[in-house]
Amino acid sequence: MHHDTELLWSPVRAEASNVADFMRWLDSTRGLRFADYAALWRWSTTDVPGFWSAVWDYYGLDSRSPHDEVLADASMPGASWFPGTRLNFAERCFAHASDERPALVSLHEGGAPAETSWAQLRREVAALTASLRRLGVGPGDTVAGYLPNTPHAVIGVLATAAVGAVWTVCSPDFGTPSVLARLRQAHPTVLLAVDGYRHGGKEYDRLPAVEEITAGLPTLRHLVAVGHLRPSSAESRWTVRDDVAQHSWSTLLDQDVPLVFADVPFGHPLWTLWSSGTTGLPKGIVQSHGGIVVELLKALGLGADLRADDRYFFHTSTSWMVWNFMVAGLLHGSTIVLYDGSPTHPDVNGVWRVAEQTRASVVGVGAAYLISGEKADAHPAAEADLSALRTVLQTGSSLPPSTWRWAQDRLGPDVWLQSICGGTDICSVLAGGSALLPVRVGRIQCPALGVALAAWDPSGRPVVGEQGELVVTEPLPSMPLHFVDDPDGSRYRGSYFDMYPGVWRHGDWVTVDRDLTVVVAGRSDSTLNRMGVRMGSADIYAVVEQLPEVADSLVIGAEMPDGRYFMPLFVVLGDGATLDDGLRALITGAIRGELSPRHVPDAITEVPALPRTLTGKRLEVPVKRIIQGADVDEVSSAGAITHPEMLSWFAAFAASSR
Repeated sequence: MHHDTELLWSPVRAEASNVADFMRWLDSTRGLRFADYAALWRWSTTDVPGFWSAVWDYYGLDSRSPHDEVLADASMPGASWFPGTRLNFAERCFAHASDERPALVSLHEGGAPAETSWAQLRREVAALTASLRRLGVGPGDTVAGYLPNTPHAVIGVLATAAVGAVWTVCSPDFGTPSVLARLRQAHPTVLLAVDGYRHGGKEYDRLPAVEEITAGLPTLRHLVAVGHLRPSSAESRWTVRDDVAQHSWSTLLDQDVPLVFADVPFGHPLWTLWSSGTTGLPKGIVQSHGGIVVELLKALGLGADLRADDRYFFHTSTSWMVWNFMVAGLLHGSTIVLYDGSPTHPDVNGVWRVAEQTRASVVGVGAAYLISGEKADAHPAAEADLSALRTVLQTGSSLPPSTWRWAQDRLGPDVWLQSICGGTDICSVLAGGSALLPVRVGRIQCPALGVALAAWDPSGRPVVGEQGELVVTEPLPSMPLHFVDDPDGSRYRGSYFDMYPGVWRHGDWVTVDRDLTVVVAGRSDSTLNRMGVRMGSADIYAVVEQLPEVADSLVIGAEMPDGRYFMPLFVVLGDGATLDDGLRALITGAIRGELSPRHVPDAITEVPALPRTLTGKRLEVPVKRIIQGADVDEVSSAGAITHPEMLSWFAAFAASSR
């Protein structure tokens, strides 16, 4: 147990917290009494139906058809939740609408915050819902967004959910090939697209990309033009396809109609989120209305302690699952804060300036943002008015100990720094915070309620106090219904259930201690994760290797012991090619243009050859571990790879890069 780990924060509002209220409610309505969080968590993961039934009742999910059972089938994958019940995510998002507080506060770089009332949000969602129905959209269809983090995207997801269709979105900072690799699999009939976006003080025109995207989606029948940078742009034609009807956003929203919600079952598909595409094509992860509602009522309410009077701001693009995790704040009646822009514009305190302008009380950031603030020796609470701030959610990767201390010191002693570990796969938190527990440097406070989390060794034995694979041994309501284009479920099973049959293996390398604190060492695979934006290495290879000068390549994203994120690209050159400044510029330009500026590597280095497994797979994880300081003999067996001599080369490279 690590009670000797440095104490950073002690619970200041434990008795006034949502989770304490839930415990009192369990006592009075169920006769269940728990001494502490650990006892509550153990019950929540052993009496799984009892726990989720309590969440359902506590949050008043009055269903039109009451549930006889909670978990009809507990097998993973394929668990069947709340059979016979019906509820709509969008309808639940309006359940706590209030005239006293806005639903949305939105702003872009250099702009002033604009408030959207609940009544206005309802009007606009009703109008888009009616328009989608008029275009023939309903259950079984997919509506796609190519949108930044603005009200358009929130209205889009709520209207799509209201008609019972499936929502999916890509951020416009993704290059066209990355967007098509995702949206083509989703077979959308409608695309809501933006003319451009702002980032880092610049405007980016995306109309050429919209034309390419519409050309690349054979199922598309309708394009909704959103004039975000220039409202007048929606009046011109954005696509050359005669079989795609174009509509302007403002026209579709120009009607006053009642909001009618599709009556859908608990397990009805709500949205498709995308994996990073580490091992090829990104995986389209489909989650349900009911699963998302109960999971995010629980995670945000009982974990993050979100309340109706909070202003909840996550710095994110629409392509990261925390965007969905933020939109779900509406389920609690909270005001959500949408910022379209760079976290470091006009300076490193960009996020904190947005928090000041919007009076945000709960702020979410990627780990890299806090690390960059520490490196710049920023003083957020001295340079911005953060008096409304009570909670900072930090995710995306682990924080070095010095950054934990910097954040607590520079944000203020009462601010609750809540590190959360979860994933796109469940659109929620596996391990995170509790208002009942202290925060210790370098440690996530606890496994989330209802999450039967453990670390397992390779033979499937639980380990305590040492590193292992993060597993979840009981089903969760927001686990995927299925993946897109995976009719026999083989891709889904292969993603989580191949190592331990019937048990979810998440792909994180963690330590769970006796006091239930959790330390995440990193991904057990090799996703690239820059400033909280994930991208698979396969996306990089696709761009780099289309250059005739590059014969083979390997990209690594490594969390280094000193807290920095190091992303080198190794290239094997084609005949006659030389790695000079010109070729370096060509490679970085291709990555910047086709993928995103965030994924330009820190170093581009020529190698004579690249090792692969005998089945032809790149050795991303072994090379990553060598770069992080592991011994060559620990990471791979020379007999199972080609060019084994290159592992020593990488060890020398690692030593010279430190």
